Amino acid sequence: MATAAPSWVTTAASSWVITTAATCLAPLVILLLFMRGQRRRRYNMPPGPKPWPIIGNLNLIGPLPHKSIHALSQKYGPIMHVWLGSRSVVVGSSVDMAKAFLKTHDATLAGRPKFASGKYTAYNYSDVTWSDYGPYWRQARKIFLLELFSAKRLESYEYIRKQELRSLLNQLANPANKTILLNNHLSTLSLNVISRMVFGKNYLEQSESNNIISPEEFKKLLDELFMLNGVFNIGDFIPWLDFLDLQGYIKRMKVAAKKFDTFLEHVIEENFERRKGVKDYVAKNMMDVLLQLAEDPTLEVKLDKRGVKAFTQDLIGGGTESSAVTVEWAICELLKKPEIFKKATEELDRVIGRNRWVEENDIVNLPYIDAIAKETMRLHPVAPMLVPRLAREDCNIGGYDIPKGTQVLVNTWTISRDPKIWDNPTEFQPERFIGKEIDVKGHDFELLPFGAGRRICPGYPLGIKVIHASLANLLHGFNWRLPDNMKKEDLNMEEIYGLSTPKKIPLEVVAEPRLPNHLYSL
Repeated sequence: MATAAPSWVTTAASSWVITTAATCLAPLVILLLFMRGQRRRRYNMPPGPKPWPIIGNLNLIGPLPHKSIHALSQKYGPIMHVWLGSRSVVVGSSVDMAKAFLKTHDATLAGRPKFASGKYTAYNYSDVTWSDYGPYWRQARKIFLLELFSAKRLESYEYIRKQELRSLLNQLANPANKTILLNNHLSTLSLNVISRMVFGKNYLEQSESNNIISPEEFKKLLDELFMLNGVFNIGDFIPWLDFLDLQGYIKRMKVAAKKFDTFLEHVIEENFERRKGVKDYVAKNMMDVLLQLAEDPTLEVKLDKRGVKAFTQDLIGGGTESSAVTVEWAICELLKKPEIFKKATEELDRVIGRNRWVEENDIVNLPYIDAIAKETMRLHPVAPMLVPRLAREDCNIGGYDIPKGTQVLVNTWTISRDPKIWDNPTEFQPERFIGKEIDVKGHDFELLPFGAGRRICPGYPLGIKVIHASLANLLHGFNWRLPDNMKKEDLNMEEIYGLSTPKKIPLEVVAEPRLPNHLYSL
């Protein structure tokens, strides 16, 4: 017959069970209380629209996201919180917010989100644009600023920019008075300039027998890459849908990346062949510089072949798109306001005269031409929303919390149309910049075509030079008019969204030479 356990044994056992359970549950209770406290503390987010389950506020984002964000900012203010799928995003839409994001909290907000475009088109985040903040990115930035875009190196390539621009001007004049698609010529100019600077030769000339891609295909490829790097890919914001590739963007990214990689492999092989056996080879182009740095054992982070290709892609893409897009928009705006064109040509005739072309060092004496370029970049910013940043740590801006991991956008589209800053903000008025010390180098937060702070576009010195020189000479060398069957009221001003905002319908225009004939054959 079994004997009952003494009462002290059952009491002790019960106490042990209770104590053990309490010991095990205590950390869980503490964690839950901590998380509850964290949630309460982090509810102090900026104002914004109420999100839907799963999609967040993606239902409010249209085909031109910068305009959708602009409309929302008019309702919720200069700092706004939205949910794009499961991603928390804070948008700054004023000068004060841009300064807070890009200057005061620059280091804290210097990260990059892991978007599909950076993975598939930038060699797994190996370029300057998409690489995360850290030793690799700091080294990349140093290479671009001190090696590739230094004032001395850009000056050494001035003859290339001059030759290619003269070639364009001659093409436009011969034969004269023909209808052209202006962007085709502008993008060819930019591509030829950057190709010779980066590769030491023009790989896109029709005469090249060893081309592995035609000029037309290459332009389309660059347009595709630029567009894909700026799209709102659903998988970036609802990660569990990423594998479905609902919009087909990832498939297109992979195809475009493979084509570009094939081209770069061909170029690198040619470069190695040219340098083989040459003692103390002196770098003659930007790829030479990159390949020599890849062999440098003193670099903090080794630069491998993948990095060389990623940086080269940055150089080709960034050096092509911004200048062509900006100059096309400028000519388009001038066609709508011939009185501005008249003022520009009067300045050019007074300062330059009619017996020579405009040189790069003339721009400092052409304030109205500079004002036209700035006004174009204000009204048609190359990047209407700067490339997204990522909060690396918690911070507080304007009294609102921005937790670590939050994506941050600077909405330059809204800033450039803020009536508190600009009179008649939707009107094209270059005069607003006359006599004002506002530059485009990231110092003045009302005008940020190239960004600001640590993440400013490192190639902006080249972009400014090409924009100024090409715009000035196009205005100096030609009278511009629309084809006979078009009126200025018929001009389509719609745009396409991506990393840049080119015209949706390319500008058709007629160029009539206005200088002596001999200048067009130099």
